Amino acid sequence: MKRKEKLETPPQTKEHALKLRKSIKSKKPDFQREEGWRYKRLKRSWRRARGLDSKMRKKFSGWPKSVEIGYRGPKEARNLHPSGYEEVLVRTLDDIAKVDPKTQAIRIAHGVGARKRVELLDRAKGRKIHILNPREVKEEVIEEVAEEAEKEKAEVKEGEKEEGEKKS
Repeated sequence: MKRKEKLETPPQTKEHALKLRKSIKSKKPDFQREEGWRYKRLKRSWRRARGLDSKMRKKFSGWPKSVEIGYRGPKEARNLHPSGYEEVLVRTLDDIAKVDPKTQAIRIAHGVGARKRVELLDRAKGRKIHILNPREVKEEVIEEVAEEAEKEKAEVKEGEKEEGEKKS
C-alpha cells in the first residue's frame, strides 16, 4: 500500500494567520475537567479523561468536548502576540540590544524597579521598539534618574580634567 502524499497548505501571511487564529479561538469550547462541575473537590481546569468507561473519553454526545489537535491555531501565528510581534521578556539594558524592532516587541519583567524601567523605556523609544506593558513611572523618579545622569557626566568630565592635569 502506498503512502499518501501530505497535502501542503499554501504559506499564509502573518496578518491572515492572526485573523484565522482569532476566528478558530472564538469557536473553541472552554475545555473543562470531566465532572468538575459536579464536585466541589474537583477544579474545573482541564484534565484529560482516562477512565475505562469515561463518557468524555469515548466522546459521547451531550458531554463536553475534549482537547484535540484540530483546535490548534495556524503555525505562522503560534507564539505571537495579538499585535503580530514576537514577545521578548526584558530585564536589563543588554536585553534590549538583542531585540529586532521589526519583528519583536518587549515586555518589561515584573521585578524591574521604577528607576531601571525609565532607562528601559527611554532606550526602547530610541530604537522604536514596541512595548507591550508601558506602565507610566512617577515624575519624581524620572527627575531622579535625570539628576543622576547629570552627576555622572559631571564626574566623568572632572575625572578627565584631573587626568589631563596629571599628564602635563
